Amino acid sequence: MKKTLLFFAFIAFSFSSKAQYEINWLSFEEAIELNKKNPKLILIDIYTDWCGYCKKMDKETYSNKVIANYINTNFYAIKLDGEGKEDIIFKGYTFKYKKEGKSGYHELSATLQNGKLSYPTTIFMTEKEELLQNIPGYLSKERFEKILGFFNESAYKTESWETYEKNFKSNL
Repeated sequence: MKKTLLFFAFIAFSFSSKAQYEINWLSFEEAIELNKKNPKLILIDIYTDWCGYCKKMDKETYSNKVIANYINTNFYAIKLDGEGKEDIIFKGYTFKYKKEGKSGYHELSATLQNGKLSYPTTIFMTEKEELLQNIPGYLSKERFEKILGFFNESAYKTESWETYEKNFKSNL
């Protein structure tokens, strides 16, 4: 009986501790609303369902406990389907899905990526909801940790990426 209880306690602990390492993904509208009350940097993961590197980044980068905890503490995190069909209202404009050929794209995704659709793409926005940087492509947890720090610590305002990267101390 003790072994059974111990086993279930272990399973419950495993699930509860794993949940702490999941990113609190928000919809675009939820993040913007929260940002009005408590301003933070905004991180947007633009993905598609068919993108292999998007899935790899979810599995290897976003699921890392250091990365997930850092994002949850310092950013509003948004998952934005680059081919999503739902309208998104932002700054008084309604962004829509645009059909193009057999597929299509979401206007907000295209706008944030300056018309150069690439998946995955990571977008950073200021607390004032202004575009800071878009970074196309897969990012390993090691590289992503540096990028998160570069923006969260506002290092981009005072030093070059090369200097920041050279002096960066990892927590992974």
